[in-house]
Amino acid sequence: MTVIVTVALAFIGYLATYLNGVRLAQRNERLARVNRQLSDFYGPLVALTESNKRIFEAFVEQNARPGGVSIFEADTPPTEAELRDWRLWVTTVFLPNVQAMRDLVVTHADLLLDDEMPPLLLNLCAHVSGYEITAARWAQGDYAQHQSVVFFPGDEVRTYAIDGFDRLKWEQIRLMGRRRRAREKRREQRRKRSRATTTGT
Repeated sequence: MTVIVTVALAFIGYLATYLNGVRLAQRNERLARVNRQLSDFYGPLVALTESNKRIFEAFVEQNARPGGVSIFEADTPPTEAELRDWRLWVTTVFLPNVQAMRDLVVTHADLLLDDEMPPLLLNLCAHVSGYEITAARWAQGDYAQHQSVVFFPGDEVRTYAIDGFDRLKWEQIRLMGRRRRAREKRREQRRKRSRATTTGT
């Protein structure tokens, strides 16, 4: 009977250690993915959308018609000087920014929090492609079109990026806290075993 109890306790101890190891491995894998989602997708997307929003606001403040109206929404059509300035801002600042956003979506779609590709990100990609055609026509001297054929979902993409970033930061903090507590618990167990060995108990 004593042998059976000893074997059963040993098996239970082994099983508990094994299951704990599996849980730790799963937690570490989850934390590694969260870190990648933050560093390779949601973090850069937040930075790009925020910087794009601020530089666009600066452009509007500097170039808008009275009342803050866009040159493309005003009653009077844009002047040639306004259109030249717009083309310069688009090719130098706005288009590279949205191209970088599109590239994040294309190259890191595996890091999305969503089960499916959100329509707003597909609209972002389509917007960029539309502007690339427009910019290519400018390079050929064709200035008939000055905007993308697809609307830029800037506010929606920015909100999506910030929400995803915030969710992942909380998850990262939670996982790191658990891992830290587990690490401290293992250290305490090692100290207890060391003291027991030293005292011969």
